[in-house]
Parts: sequence; structure tokens; C-alpha cells
Amino acid sequence: MPDLPFTLTEILKFSMSQGVSDIHLKPGRPPIFRRGGPMDLVSPKNMSVLDSDDVMKLFEGVIQEHQRVQLRERGQVDFGWGETGIGRLRASLFRSRAGTQAVMRVVPSQIPTLADLNLPKALTTTIANERRGLVLVTGTTGSGKTTTLAALADQINRVRSCHILTIEDPIEYVIEDRRSVVTQREVGTDTVSFPDGLRSALRQDPDVIVVGEMRDRETMEVGLHAAETGHLVLSTLHTIDARETLTRVISVFEQGEQGHARLQLAETLRAVVSQRLVPRQDGQGRVPAVEVMLVTARIRDLLMEPEAMDEIADAIGAGQAQYGMQTFDQSLMGLYRDGWISYDEAISQCTNPADFALRCKGIGSGSPDATR
Repeated sequence: MPDLPFTLTEILKFSMSQGVSDIHLKPGRPPIFRRGGPMDLVSPKNMSVLDSDDVMKLFEGVIQEHQRVQLRERGQVDFGWGETGIGRLRASLFRSRAGTQAVMRVVPSQIPTLADLNLPKALTTTIANERRGLVLVTGTTGSGKTTTLAALADQINRVRSCHILTIEDPIEYVIEDRRSVVTQREVGTDTVSFPDGLRSALRQDPDVIVVGEMRDRETMEVGLHAAETGHLVLSTLHTIDARETLTRVISVFEQGEQGHARLQLAETLRAVVSQRLVPRQDGQGRVPAVEVMLVTARIRDLLMEPEAMDEIADAIGAGQAQYGMQTFDQSLMGLYRDGWISYDEAISQCTNPADFALRCKGIGSGSPDATR
């Protein structure tokens, strides 16, 4: 087989220089790159068409033997890879009708700060200063959860002398020791699973535990226990807002256990940060719209009452001035007023379009859930 006209390192360099977010390698096509948003997939004209062997050859020397076995036996494997000073890739290598394919997410070598990400001040002033409890970062796939989680961990790393232990699948951002000692473990390579890694973490003197994702009941149970025993636990969930996040966590438990689960959440949960990426008005990428729920006494009371869950959004909106909380609609209004996003984009993304339109005209509807 002839040598490839490019290497994985060259693809990474090209992607970093061009602001690429994702890379698709599919037999019968040249490499395909995503730039700027969900509709921007392009293939540079000077890149050659790949076949299935080409895709595998790109990863020679990158994937380990146990990952080869997983690809062979399960048809897919996820892993991280990077070059110092350039960046990293979160890769998914898998079999398809076309042959062996790969999809890679580009991860910058430097972890952006919370300010770089244009995230609400509450993340820096309140959430990153928590010493114990559970903080959840939520959103759909591709909404930037992992980046926000890494930025939170690195903010703690910059200002506190503590032990930060991460359990990830795979490791995306490499967090270098600053004031803290940082231990990063990868599921499948350094530990068998998230629950096993979490249990081991409790015997490894952690102050902060970062769990890449709470995928199942077992992980949630161990994570809640870790938060109860005085650790700060940061993790993600695939949920769209605070209300759905609370419902999801509680629903993994049996009906007779849900009362206790609510009590655990009320005692340990500190914040839910839910985000989605919205196209910028200038066409230069996307900006996060972020709902921030801090667990105040009012939120805690609502959490304990199953029939009161629909009041969560109202409580978040009412807590903007005093606590720095905000609903998605309040976030969108801020982005619109500051010129980040267009009116049409804000309207298409908001929860209450009619109320949003009235507020843009300076007419308050009086709704406690409305954007302030």
C-alpha cells in the first residue's frame, strides 16, 4: 500500500490552524472537516480520497492492543490522542458499511478559561469556589459540556492547593499541575469503568473528583456518596436544562427509593449548569447560552416536592439579581442585547417567544419565568 499523503499529526495541525471542530474520515471520500457550525462540512480539494486501509494506517502506533481488540470484537473504540504543543483529538474509530471510519473532535492544547468561554460569572465567583457537593454540567452532544467541565477543574487548579482526580472516557484536555496535584485516569486504560474508578478515587485522597459522565445508576450512586462524604464532584449529563437534570437523576432510582434520592440531591447538589451553543450574529462560530441553577433554600424546598418541579424555572429566573442564576431566556436576552446573536436566532432558541418579543420591545409581561 502506498504511503498516505498526510499523517494524523498533519491533519491535527491543519485542523487547529483552520478552526476545525470535527474531522470525518470515511472510505471513498477525502477527509471532511466541520467549521463554524452544524451545516459546515467541507473537504479541501487537495486532499486524496481514503480507503478503509488508509483510515486504519493513520492510527497505527496510536491505538493500543486492547483498543484493537475492542474494535475487532465490538466494532468500535473511543480514545484520545494528541501532540504536545499542538492539540488533541477525541477519536471514535468504528466499522460501517463503507469500511473502517473515524470521527474526531479537535481539542485545543490549552484549556480555555471560564472567561474565554463567555460563561456566566457565577461559575467563577460561586461554583468554582465550592469545596464539597455535586455540580452537574449538562447539554446535548456537542454543546461544550466537556470543555466547561475542564475549565471549571482548571480554575480550581489555578487557585487552590488540592488533589484533583479525573475519570474520563476518553481523556480530552490534559490538565497540567498548577497549584493543585492533578491525576487523570482513562476508562478502559487506567480503570475498568466509571463506577470502579470512582470507588478507587475515594481511597486516593481526592479533594475534587471529575467524572466525565454520569451514565448510569451505579455511577450516580457512587458520585452522590462521594459528594456526601465531603468531596467536590463535577460531572456531566445529557440533559437540556435543570428541571430535566433533576428528573433524570431521580428517575434512575426505583419508585420506593426516590424520596431518599431527593433528600440526597437536596443535601449534596450545589449547581446545575445547562448550556447550548448558538450561532453568532457575525458568523464567527457559536456562543454559549447558559442556564445556571444554584441550589438555594428555595430550590432545595422545590426539589423535595415531586409536584413542585415545574416551579424550578420560575425560581431560577427570580434568583438572577440576588444569586447570579439565570434561565435560558435570560441568557439569550443578554446575548442579544450585547450583540452576540441576532433577534431571529434568540427567538428561535427561547422558551417563551411571545414573552421574549414583548421584553425586547420594552413591555414586561409580568411572568416570573420571563427574561429580565
